[in-house]
Amino acid sequence: MSSKLRDLYPELEPFDKEFLKVSDIHSIYVEQSGNKTGKPVIFVHGGPGGGTSPRDRRFFDPDVYRIILFDQRGSGKSTPAAELKENTTWDLVSDMERIRKHYNIDKWVVFGGSWGSTLSLTYAETHPDRVKALVLRGIFTLRRRELVWFYQDGASFVYPDKWEEYLKPISEVERGDIMSAYYRRLTSEDEETRVSAARAWSSWEMATSRIFIDDEMLKKAEEDKWVLQFARVECHYFVNGGFFKKDGQLLDDVDKIRHIPCTIVQGRYDMVCPAETAWLLHKKWPEAEFHIVPDAGHSAKEPGIFSRLLDATDKYKTL
Repeated sequence: MSSKLRDLYPELEPFDKEFLKVSDIHSIYVEQSGNKTGKPVIFVHGGPGGGTSPRDRRFFDPDVYRIILFDQRGSGKSTPAAELKENTTWDLVSDMERIRKHYNIDKWVVFGGSWGSTLSLTYAETHPDRVKALVLRGIFTLRRRELVWFYQDGASFVYPDKWEEYLKPISEVERGDIMSAYYRRLTSEDEETRVSAARAWSSWEMATSRIFIDDEMLKKAEEDKWVLQFARVECHYFVNGGFFKKDGQLLDDVDKIRHIPCTIVQGRYDMVCPAETAWLLHKKWPEAEFHIVPDAGHSAKEPGIFSRLLDATDKYKTL
């Protein structure tokens, strides 16, 4: 494994783009790039609701990998935007299986960060026979403890200035359960109420994702369509406990996937998905390669994070 910081693979364009109809309501955007006959890898984006970007193709050697990106229900280019009906973790697991079968793939490498790590773990625990390897970043298992840290009481101690902005749309009497108060606004009949709440929710996450605040990330919180997708879908999943049967389900079920090669990459100073969860996953899955990056927060744009991710995808090229 390389100890030097690396750069991403060069920019590339997809060789195939399409929309897959996955329910009466939803069509999801799917693209392929890299080697048409190469080793399949699926990129699982964060949020939920975050969508993919051209940069996401660049974690993989395009000479070796057949790179598959998709926008989850309600996200990115998928339609309808920000739709919450028929939008659960299990719907997304089903969509991933639909993509796999659609492209006649037997097994693939699954790569996901933040909420993408949640969905990647859920998919692998549901279909362990279809996963060659896992690359996971910024571990998030959607336990109540993790949600309370970021949206109720925890990260607020480190970013009190940004927290004040996050609290502004919520009346004092509602602040005992901030996520539920946001959900009421994000699902309001009034568009202005929805958009202003979505901006504040999204700005909080964009401000806390890196050790040093990134103005480019903050600009995303000015795009009305994106913030509605991001905030509405995230909040919908979080107030519903990720649609899991019990809190801690993903960690409890790790034994189902311990035979699968895996690399876990975690920023030491991740405020969005604190390192405790990655550490718990590491303890339950000692066979997985585990890296704490000492000078990084949550974002996959931090050099120490993406260098480790590149090492991992290069390692699994031989599978």
